[in-house]
Amino acid sequence: MVSRLITHIEKQVALSAEEKSIIEDVLFTEHLKKKQFLFKAGEPCRAKYFVVQGCLRLYITNAKGIDQMIQFGIDNWWITDYLGFKYKKPSVFNLQAVNDAVVIAVDEQQMEELSGKIPKLERYFRLVLETAYGASLMRFNYVFNMSGEERYRFFSTMNPDFVQKVPQYLIASYLGVTPEFLSKIRAKKV
Repeated sequence: MVSRLITHIEKQVALSAEEKSIIEDVLFTEHLKKKQFLFKAGEPCRAKYFVVQGCLRLYITNAKGIDQMIQFGIDNWWITDYLGFKYKKPSVFNLQAVNDAVVIAVDEQQMEELSGKIPKLERYFRLVLETAYGASLMRFNYVFNMSGEERYRFFSTMNPDFVQKVPQYLIASYLGVTPEFLSKIRAKKV
């Protein structure tokens, strides 16, 4: 399944057969069960995660004890607490499998080894980070400029299969609406 990551990398940078072999030798897949945590708030974030299959959720638990979705990690997407990983600080986030999932965890040592042997991977990881940052900015844009209904319509148009596979309460949290409000939107009562 590391081949899925190699395919993803090759959309940005060309890899030789030798470079592919290096990646396959260094990385491995990890199988997660539904609701399994990769890390919890207060714990260190030791890796960046490439989602081969399934769905992960990055979230915080607010002062009222309510989980607030920050990001989903779906097939062929990277997800982590980037600042916690970079600065080796305890995470403020929780990263959990929404359903059974397969990921590739890349820790700091593996990143250094791969970047040392395949310098062009630094470009790939920069492009990954730029994409993640751009997606975050777009989310802010639609949270601040669209109504709850508009956010749901936009999100479901952009991710039609995803909204059918993920629990609605998680989508509601991600969109900043209550599950009840989302039910009304889905029933076209709003």
